[in-house]
Order: sequence, then structure tokens, then C-alpha cells
Amino acid sequence: MDAPPIQYAKTADGVSIAYWAIGEGPPLVILSNPAGTNVQLEWELEPRRIGFERLAERAQVIRYDWRGLGVSQRDCLDLSPEAASRDLEAVVQSLGLERFAAYGGTRTPTAFVVAAEHPQRVSHLILDVGPIPPDRGRRLAAIRMHADQDWEMFTEILARVLMGWDNPSAVQMAAGIRGTTDRPSDYLAALDATAAFSPEPYLAAIKVPTLILYPRDDEGASRIARSLAGGIGGAHLMGITGWSPPFGMTETAVAAILEFINTVASPGAPIAPPKVDVSAVRTIVFTDVEGSTALNERLGDDGAREVLREHERLTREALGAHGGSEVKAMGDGFMAWFPSATRAVECAIALRRAFAAHNEVHDEPLRVRVGINAGEPIAEGDDLFGASVIATARVASAAKGGQILASDVVRQLLAGKGFVFTNQGDHVLKGFEEPVRLHEVRWDSSN
Repeated sequence: MDAPPIQYAKTADGVSIAYWAIGEGPPLVILSNPAGTNVQLEWELEPRRIGFERLAERAQVIRYDWRGLGVSQRDCLDLSPEAASRDLEAVVQSLGLERFAAYGGTRTPTAFVVAAEHPQRVSHLILDVGPIPPDRGRRLAAIRMHADQDWEMFTEILARVLMGWDNPSAVQMAAGIRGTTDRPSDYLAALDATAAFSPEPYLAAIKVPTLILYPRDDEGASRIARSLAGGIGGAHLMGITGWSPPFGMTETAVAAILEFINTVASPGAPIAPPKVDVSAVRTIVFTDVEGSTALNERLGDDGAREVLREHERLTREALGAHGGSEVKAMGDGFMAWFPSATRAVECAIALRRAFAAHNEVHDEPLRVRVGINAGEPIAEGDDLFGASVIATARVASAAKGGQILASDVVRQLLAGKGFVFTNQGDHVLKGFEEPVRLHEVRWDSSN
């Protein structure tokens, strides 16, 4: 996609704000962060461009620059929440938007202010808890003195501190930082403002549906995400594997955001907060490749790993497409959870079809068994524990290769929703005294 044309909106106090808009669908405003804003240059940063393009497949994506920065009107820098609100209002009014979904990082004050103070305007809130580089604060303090002495060197080092020393996009990000402003003092002021901002006073007032994304393998980001989820009632917390800064636009993140913002109430009616939170009922899914030990013996480690890598690729694609959260990969299987039984079973069916298509053209077939159950697991960090998790693993073990088995509670949750189940009778699962009735999910009319 070519770079979108830059447009300008006039604020109530007469400042020109640069923005662009692409795609069609529910409006999604990517909120401006003063510590890095240039809507023209950031399009050249590949992770951002790809994320924008993917979102624009099912949403109207809007991005704008902070006043005094980027390609907005210069020489009028104002880092106050009031000025930020005026900038945002000018852009959404220029586009004629009454309501919109707002997407911002946890260091983007506007995300919290607008959701807490103007809930009638915000349909959905997506908070992006990006990776937390080790010793970020100390490193920033150490290089800060170079900003006035050598602006280019400062931005190069800063980009690598933020994105990783070996990240090939760091050079482009450095150029984007320089494009934010030609005055180091303005940039340092923006850094200070975002670092000093605390979302805590706003959390309890946020009532709009909220999705919190974070990199599951980053303990610092996980801690922040859990703290935010604890303060915002009904927030949906979702860990993402394979984070791609700065917006984390993996297929899983894109699918989750688009499904989230496409859940719309009737016009003018408030949208109820999602019922899924860190302690809610979850639908749990286990997958397991049948005969993986024999596969290793037959093909050797390298050959077996190549086959299992394809299983991982197909599984992660299906999870991403259906809003599943990967908990862990276990070599020859996966554990994941979904906020609804419908999405879990749809994902399992998509998996079966993907494996069936794979087996038609490959000599080594993938025979994967899937177990589905629902309950209230215990969440500790990014992992899930408890009887419902253990039972799901046992359900998967009871399945045959190529079979999807679901517990009776899943079948009851999906009554009347068009899924076809075949009663497999009562099973005594290892470690459980009471028998559990299991059902096969029929995924193809010929099976």
C-alpha cells in the first residue's frame, strides 16, 4: 500500500494537526504519543506499516501527530492532557466520527484520559503494554546528555535501547525520532512527560470495554498488564507470543483487535464490558500430535522437528485467526484458552481442516487430537492451573488422532449454535473420581 495522504484538522484553539486515515469499517484511532510521533516517517517503519495495513482490512485506521511535533504545526508544543484532548477531538470531528475505538500505549496519557472522561465517545479501548527493555530508565539517563551534543547519535542509541541492539528497524526508528522534532529539548520534555504520567487515577473511571495486550514472555510488561487489568473492571487481558514492536501486530494481535472492535452494540446504546477477565470462565484447548515418539524414531530429530514445526505454524495461525491466547507450546502439542466456547470450537474445526489439507499433499501426515473444556482456572502470571486445566489435558488424551473431543459443559454452552456433537459416552478421566461425558465435535459432513 502506498503511503496515505496527510490531511490537517484545526483544533478549537487554532492548531493544525496532521493525520491520515485508511481502510473501511469501525473507526480505530491510533493515539499519538509525544515521545515519538511523525505520521509521515513512521510509515517507513515496517512493523508499524504492516500493522496498520492489516488493521485496515476490517477497520478505518486513523493516525495523527501531537501538536508541535511530527508534521503537525510546530512551535506550539503543549504536553498537557487538555491539549491532547483538543488534538484528538479535532481529528475525529474532521472525519465526522461520533464514536471510535482508541488504541494507545500505556505511556500514552490520552488513552486513559479520553476513556475515563469521555466514555460516550469511546466504543472500545485497546491498551498496548509494549516490551520493557532491561534497565530502560538507567540507560536513558546515561545517554540523555548526548541529546544536545550529538542529536543524531542520541537518537541512534535511543532506538536501539527501545527496540534491541540487533533490531534492523532501529535505524528507521531513529530517523522517526529525529522527525518528531528538530529541538532535542522538546523531545526530552516529551520523554519526561510520558515517564511521569501515571494511569492509576483514571483506571476506576474507565467503564468502556478494554483489551490489554502484552508480550507474554516479558515479566515487566506482564506485571504492568496485570496491574491495569486489576484496576479496570471487566478488562480482557491477552498475552501475545512473538511480539513485534512497536505495536505488537502479530496475526494473533490483529485478529484479537479486529474481533474486539467489531463487537458493536445497537446505535446509541452503551456497549457492555466484556465478561472475560483474569479470573473469569475460560474455554481451554489442548492439542497433541499422535505418535510423536514414533515420528522421532522414524525420521530422526531433525526430520521430526520439521514436521512438528508445521504443526506449530498451522496451530498458531488458527489461534491468531480465532482470538485464542497461547499459554504454552509443549513440543508436540499446545495449551491455549479462549474467552468463549464458540471461538474455541471454531478454532478446533479450523485446525482439523488445516491438518486435513496438509495431509493431502505431504508424505508425513499430521494426526492431531484436540481436547476442549471450560472452567475457572487459576491464573498465575501467564500460565493457567487447576482442575479444569488438568481435565482438558485428560480429554485430549482420550481423543484419537484427528478427533476433537469436548466435555459436556462445552456442549451445553454451545446448545443451539449450530455445532454438531456425537455422544461418546461417559469417561473416567485419570485423577478424577466422577465420570465425565465427552462428545466428538463433527467438523465435516463426511466424517
